[in-house]
Amino acid sequence: MSGLAELAQRLRELHHQPEPLVLPNAWDAATARSVAETGFGAVATTSSGVSAALGYADGEHTPADEMFAAIRRITRVVPELPVTADIEAGYRLAPVEVVERLLEAGAVGCNLEDTDHASSDHGLFDAARQADRLAAVKQSAKEQGVEIVLNARVDVFLRGTPDVDEAVRRARLYLEAGADSIFPIGAPDEAAISAMVKAISAPVNVIPGFRGAPGLTGLRELGVRRISFAGRLFRAFQVDHQQRLAAIKSWQDI
Repeated sequence: MSGLAELAQRLRELHHQPEPLVLPNAWDAATARSVAETGFGAVATTSSGVSAALGYADGEHTPADEMFAAIRRITRVVPELPVTADIEAGYRLAPVEVVERLLEAGAVGCNLEDTDHASSDHGLFDAARQADRLAAVKQSAKEQGVEIVLNARVDVFLRGTPDVDEAVRRARLYLEAGADSIFPIGAPDEAAISAMVKAISAPVNVIPGFRGAPGLTGLRELGVRRISFAGRLFRAFQVDHQQRLAAIKSWQDI
């Protein structure tokens, strides 16, 4: 585990450099190698991209075995870089199993979101319950000798009325539980992102251009420390592929 422990520490340190950590998300081995060869310091997976590439819808419709196998194929081709995996809400696995599977797959960080995909309305987990789960994940990782980097996703802005105060409350509970960074996905505008950055004593993760968020430069100016692209690159790939297929179907050269 010493190699994984070193990669985890490197990933943690990347969140505290002069420039934000930028993570163009990968969905398979080929795109992970492209990220590495372009010179980025870490690789992040996208659950929506991996799920689609495996033939499933996003939102924990992918069997856990297939998701972790895909993560393993990614880590195999970028052994020199830390990999952080988007594992949605953890596929209803016990915290110890979440950690075991992450480490077996070679990942040293993960996203865990507070959406309850098993509920009929896909609402949010109780914040205290989610904090307990995050604490158990961190404790299990510590016991296994690898301090995984936990990016706690706060889904307040995706579920119901956007509420910065509630997002901050949840973020602080998750940080107390041991989370390393906070991902308030879908924060609706620059004001909300700025408020989150000022209120949270940890790196904040934002997707550039998503739901009114500024671009890369604007996020850096707001003090955002972690910038990821979620499924945006995968969707751009899909659009390009579909356009090329249409051209071929129409007897056009590409």
